[in-house]
Amino acid sequence: MTTTLEFAVLLRLIDERSTAFRAAVASAPSLDVQVPTCPEWTLLDLVQHLGERRPFWAATIAAGPATAPPATSAPAGSLTAPRDREALLAWLAASTQQLLDALREAGPDRGCWTWWGTSQSPQTSGAVARHQLQLQEIALHTYDAQITVGAPQPLPDKVALDGVEEFLSTCCATTSAWPHKPAAVDFHAIEGRSWRLSVSADGARVTPVPAPGTMPATALDEGPDAATASVQGTANELVLALYGRIPIDSLKLDGDRDLFDLLQAWEPED
Repeated sequence: MTTTLEFAVLLRLIDERSTAFRAAVASAPSLDVQVPTCPEWTLLDLVQHLGERRPFWAATIAAGPATAPPATSAPAGSLTAPRDREALLAWLAASTQQLLDALREAGPDRGCWTWWGTSQSPQTSGAVARHQLQLQEIALHTYDAQITVGAPQPLPDKVALDGVEEFLSTCCATTSAWPHKPAAVDFHAIEGRSWRLSVSADGARVTPVPAPGTMPATALDEGPDAATASVQGTANELVLALYGRIPIDSLKLDGDRDLFDLLQAWEPED
């Protein structure tokens, strides 16, 4: 069901978002400023988190198909972010290049270990590239850095639209049983794409659905196939809400609103 961006586009966007992240860090008055959207972290903590994960995923991709992540092989201290601003930015750029080099070497279809084995996302280097961009390991944390320095920018449209689907198919889809009454939630991006998250004893699965206005209202809003609840907003708003950066009730909600609380509280076992 996925309609992921082309691999070359993912790599370009990883590079672009990484550049934007470094620009936000470079403009910060201090590396010790608190990140409003990650209040337990300073900006330096955020940089450390982002920079240290890229060598890990580079090694994971290079290792190929595996049932467990590779053992850490980085030299002692190489994953520690320097406090000097110029050195810090160079460290970030080097970690980005390490990831991009590994992805280019592997191509989009090489199998590798991932933590999302029971989701709807494949265990491939291409899926890692998509998740690295969307998990906003890069794109979302760029927003975090930008809001920290008082200059938040919406996620680029391509990134945000792909980000909604990537989150649902990777972070929500599971074979773990839903412990409540079966339900379905529709996510509508006003840019013209929609997805349904269906939850039941069989787990959670995501499917594309027609966007509002592209079919007769009864096809979506009535009958046994109607959604239990729905949420509508820009793709950027949906991504920020899914990742907890803005409250879900700041968007347009319809149907059973308690379902959103149940989904947020759910911790699948697999």
